[in-house]
Amino acid sequence: MNLRREALFLVSDVARAMRTYIDQRAREHGMTRAQWGVLARLERHEGMTQAEMAEALEIQPISLVRLIDRLCLHGLVERRPHPRDRRANLLFLTEKGRAMLAQLAPLGRTVAGEVLDHFDEADLADLLEKLLRIRDNIRQAVGKRGAANGAPAGWHQEHP
Repeated sequence: MNLRREALFLVSDVARAMRTYIDQRAREHGMTRAQWGVLARLERHEGMTQAEMAEALEIQPISLVRLIDRLCLHGLVERRPHPRDRRANLLFLTEKGRAMLAQLAPLGRTVAGEVLDHFDEADLADLLEKLLRIRDNIRQAVGKRGAANGAPAGWHQEHP
């Protein structure tokens, strides 16, 4: 058995299963995982541009526009003009958006409890360290490939 290959398959399978499960649970509240992700990201970084949000969530800007349109339609997010760039909008949570996040918080804790059941603090710290190392390895590999292909330096780094 090739342990490295099996580990990569399993990480991919776990990520896919978790996305599917969180999507199912979010639908119970009339949301999608992607919409919940936008709200959660905005809670941490209000006032980011749509371009910054798309990059942070690693989705195409056109997909984000549709997501933001839906969230605005439901009164959860508002766009405000950028003070220095007429082409850009800044994104902010509305009070209704904050209330939705508060409603989703117990669900987030429940999902985390279910998914991470039987893990103690030491297990979680170890898992977190290993996942961060994998993420850093991926970023380094992407950076090397990007540099070799003439991509601008730093294009692969996470932005707030």
